[in-house]
Amino acid sequence: MEDAAVLCPSSRCEPGAILVGVILPSGKLAYASDELIIDQLFVDAAREGRAAEKRFRFSSPCVRAACRQWTGSRCGVIDEVRDALGNPAPTELPACSIRGRCRWFAQAGAAACAVCPQVITDARRDVPDSASG
Repeated sequence: MEDAAVLCPSSRCEPGAILVGVILPSGKLAYASDELIIDQLFVDAAREGRAAEKRFRFSSPCVRAACRQWTGSRCGVIDEVRDALGNPAPTELPACSIRGRCRWFAQAGAAACAVCPQVITDARRDVPDSASG
């Protein structure tokens, strides 16, 4: 797979990104059934309220060494998540619109799919805005 075609399955909410899915109240990902490319209108609406990356998952081209998660040869996120969750065995692969171009799937195959639904791009705790009083 050409590097330009490889997609990061956990990127930012920006025009041109692909909507991978919606984060459910349980914290797991519900995959979008089709590849949906978001536009500025979606970005503006998604940025209202909590961070869009806490509510949705997006995909965009993998930037390799320009990303802080790059280990020098691979994306460290999927390895870290698999280790943290005890490397669960894959059961059924989710209906994912980016699998054929996914960095994590290219690195770990179906084992990446076993933990992918549990990844939230922005896992930081919500902090009340102290400026609003």
